[in-house]
Amino acid sequence: MNKPLFNEFENISSKAWKQKIQVDLKGADYNDTLIWKTNEGINVKPFYHSDEFEALPNISNSKATSWKICQSIEVNDAKDTNIKVIDAINRGAESILFHIKSENISVDELFQKIDLERTPIEIKCDFLSEEFTEKIRNAIVNKVKQSHSYIHTDIIGNLAKTGNWYNNLKEDYSKFEAIVKSSNQLSIDLSLYQNAGATIIQQLAYGLAHTNEYLNHLNKVITSEAKHSLNVTFNVSVGSNYFFEIAKLRALRELWSTLASEYNINSECKIIATPSKRNKTIYDYNVNMLRTTTECMSAILGGANTICNLPYDALYHNANEFGDRISRNQLLVLKHESYFDKVNNPADGSYYIENLTEQLSEKALQIFKDIESNGGFLNQLKEGTIQRKIKESATKEQADFDTEKLVLLGTNKHPNPADKMKKNLDISPFLKIEKRKTLIEPILEKRLSEKLEINRLNKEK
Repeated sequence: MNKPLFNEFENISSKAWKQKIQVDLKGADYNDTLIWKTNEGINVKPFYHSDEFEALPNISNSKATSWKICQSIEVNDAKDTNIKVIDAINRGAESILFHIKSENISVDELFQKIDLERTPIEIKCDFLSEEFTEKIRNAIVNKVKQSHSYIHTDIIGNLAKTGNWYNNLKEDYSKFEAIVKSSNQLSIDLSLYQNAGATIIQQLAYGLAHTNEYLNHLNKVITSEAKHSLNVTFNVSVGSNYFFEIAKLRALRELWSTLASEYNINSECKIIATPSKRNKTIYDYNVNMLRTTTECMSAILGGANTICNLPYDALYHNANEFGDRISRNQLLVLKHESYFDKVNNPADGSYYIENLTEQLSEKALQIFKDIESNGGFLNQLKEGTIQRKIKESATKEQADFDTEKLVLLGTNKHPNPADKMKKNLDISPFLKIEKRKTLIEPILEKRLSEKLEINRLNKEK
């Protein structure tokens, strides 16, 4: 009984496997037939083997058993939002992301009857205000002994997205510095790069360079003690390349740990993941539920701490109870019926994912070093280099979609000609370019199917 089960089988090397495959190919070229060449510059092999690793990878830090189901809610009226929040929590939401539009919102009314000790709160504002941030902190401190609230302030992210500072460089940095000092929190939004068409490697590299701009500044103004306890959050959009997206989040943690060690900063980070908008469609919109489900799965397996799902109709409908409920229920099914919260580090030990993680990290680090050697992220934004690189990647991906090399079912493949959407659009799902003066060229989010959808809408009777 104590005889090892597999001792009677010989170990087979990766070389032996490849030789066997080449025999079975009957003359066909191994590289042309079985190697998948990606837009990230990574060649994916048909199999991976332990003998390709010098040492087995370390155990990752992510805890898939503790990820939170988050509900995103736009705040226009404090009382109405509070009612929605209480309802969402009662129906399974474990975390709330407030998207606050105005400084006139009553913080006390917004947080009324919410158990802030049990429910993590994420707060994003469309404005930069040290005073409003202090109001939030006071409202929370006065209610609970210990909260899990996070205020997301990303002035460089706003510059990249809008082309302008909130006010000006000096004033923005002054307010940003004060907010970080008082909250001991740093937030970086990588989602813009994904939704604008950047490759996974670019997303990681730009996110790292984006973060480094902050760390260079904060290194001079915060204490050593504050560095050790700094809470860093990355907001990430997750696309449909299932295994690559798992590896992306794992690579992000590794890259952050490497960068943090250079500044002697807390190497742990928090990741909030949301499905991408780039591959979502208005025609055959129910397919969006399948897309967001697999993207949320990637996020969980990749180690995201918080998952904030995207409603299937978010592109063309105003926020509504049905869309929010379905998006929340998708996560409830993954957690409570698919058992995606039962195993920590579920992707550990997969030779394929480990290899992808390593390659993504190495290639992103190379781009990061190139950015730093050429003046840093802000300098390359001002020169337009980052924007140009993203445009090149987005154009290549768009060409793949237009030629059906990249398929979105129901849109550029097997569309339903009877599907009509012209009368079903509450909001415009298309990119709008406003003519205004900007300091830099903004990075624009754009979906792959926009041109095709506009053509179809114009032909509807």
